[in-house]
Amino acid sequence: MSEHSIEQFIELIESLPAEKEVPFGTQGYNRYRTQKAHWLGWLDSKSTTGTYQRQDVPNRGAKYVYNHIMEPKMLLWLIAALGFQAGLVERAKEEAKTQKSMAGSCAAIRKVVPWQVLEKSLIK
Repeated sequence: MSEHSIEQFIELIESLPAEKEVPFGTQGYNRYRTQKAHWLGWLDSKSTTGTYQRQDVPNRGAKYVYNHIMEPKMLLWLIAALGFQAGLVERAKEEAKTQKSMAGSCAAIRKVVPWQVLEKSLIK
């Protein structure tokens, strides 16, 4: 399958281990205590726990979401939780640190782990 639905992406994320919880109000977590919860809340278009409510748009699946997330912590958690090699995760983290904006950091992470690479880990 070349395009994973939002529902399939939610199921995948639900199956991944959460990281250690952080205190409420930690930057990059909104009203969540883990990035797993952040992902699940953000992907739920009915959720009101994020900075803004995500809109359901036809024909926008997991690829679109991955390529448009603007929170580096979410992307870094996802690639680590999917079991990518620690060196690759660290490289993505270091590339993100060299950027001046969250958008730039996310773009840097996606250059290290583009959708095409991430998608291969989804097919098991």
